[in-house]
Amino acid sequence: MHVNGHGRRHEWLMINRLWWLLVALLLSRWVTMAVLPLTDTSEARYAEIARLMAVSGDWITPWFRERIPFWGKPPLSFWAQASALNLLPGREFAPRFPAWLAHLGTVWLISRYALVLAGRHRALWTALIYSSMGLVYVCAGAVLTDGFFTLGTTASLVSAGLALRGEARGWRWLFFVGLAIGLLAKGPLTLVLVGAPLGGWVLWTGRWRSLWRALPWWWGGALTLLLTLPWYLAAEVKTPGFLDYFIVGEHISRFLDPGWAGDRYGSAHDQPRGTIWLLWFWAALPWSPVILWRLIQRLRRHCVARAGRQLDDDQKLLLLAALVPVVFFTFSGNILATYVLPGLPFAALLLAMGGGTEHPARRVIWRVLVVLLPALALSGGLYVWRYPQTLKTEKTLIQCYRAAAASASQSLIYIGEAPFSARYYGRGQVVEMTLEHWLAQAGKPPGDAMFVAVRKRLVGPLRDRSPIPLVALCEDRRYSLMSD
Repeated sequence: MHVNGHGRRHEWLMINRLWWLLVALLLSRWVTMAVLPLTDTSEARYAEIARLMAVSGDWITPWFRERIPFWGKPPLSFWAQASALNLLPGREFAPRFPAWLAHLGTVWLISRYALVLAGRHRALWTALIYSSMGLVYVCAGAVLTDGFFTLGTTASLVSAGLALRGEARGWRWLFFVGLAIGLLAKGPLTLVLVGAPLGGWVLWTGRWRSLWRALPWWWGGALTLLLTLPWYLAAEVKTPGFLDYFIVGEHISRFLDPGWAGDRYGSAHDQPRGTIWLLWFWAALPWSPVILWRLIQRLRRHCVARAGRQLDDDQKLLLLAALVPVVFFTFSGNILATYVLPGLPFAALLLAMGGGTEHPARRVIWRVLVVLLPALALSGGLYVWRYPQTLKTEKTLIQCYRAAAASASQSLIYIGEAPFSARYYGRGQVVEMTLEHWLAQAGKPPGDAMFVAVRKRLVGPLRDRSPIPLVALCEDRRYSLMSD
């Protein structure tokens, strides 16, 4: 009895320490969320779209800029970010906070699955491993759509796994809610990244009857349609052409055509085929070497066929869920690192299920890995907070303009296209002009001081051709703010 009591106390102390480590890890992301400015291009672009939604009150169509709808993504993340801008303080923290909540939801889902499979200790390690992966830590506090997409696919796959195990009936319905979250966050790709692992699992195990009985496919499908179809139809009616661009362009042409020229909001990323595996290795750091080492060890002990037969049905589902996003994009050249994110929760689950913390030395190493990238991220964040000119952001320049402008009616003119961060922090006071247009109207009629932001390389030519004398007020990484 004494030994058992001592063992229970030791286990309780270990779980308590892991719990507080997880809390510290999750809350550490708040630091950079609050102090770092939004940077170009993706974060500032999505934040500006959310700001326009919050200001306009248009909750159907996200707007890229005035009179240009944003058809690249469904609106779920923008709904959350716009709501946060209306409810929370902080121009940086508010739009980032919904991504942190989405991350928290994903952590809870995979921890709940791990709890059922292997107990509290492995559940906490699942959460710690996942939350300390490099890409995950970044996306957990960034103004992006991928966190919500990952929440949706994870909810569906975890729910399917738990429903197959006969867990509470609520999981059967959460599967279809997860599909709706993914469809409203990213689109039909959700059906691929959820359907392919489940289809592969059925072929591998032969348990198609079990899957069919575990989920209410007809009523659940109706629930998914009820939650998603109204917005898709309303968006097409409001801005005709949306469905053709979003379904055909964003989900077919983007991936099959490496140099797709139809992207209305950016440029195609033509990468060598198979690059997605390198992106996965980077995204899963510092755990990717551990995962690969575990795989090599397993294959050294057993051939591929025997290793596969030793997996139980839950592990087969986890393996497929972890691999499908990477395999799916292997032959696509138009890719981003965030495309691997939906598989990382299940990679973390697999690693935690395999153990590794039984020996004290390994336990210390794993704890070091947990804090490694967050510590580096915090250090880097404090550095760029101290030296903001290292970032591609216009926050400092906008602050300089506001301090110098005598009245709110004095617009800030950007020569050329203004960066998204300038539009976001400028809150509608930023005007875009070509150099010729500005030269033609400079000083006519005379009045309030003019404020113009110009690329650093154009400062000399602008001064030489300007009909009015200009002085530099401040500069950031890319632009110089000038006034007469």
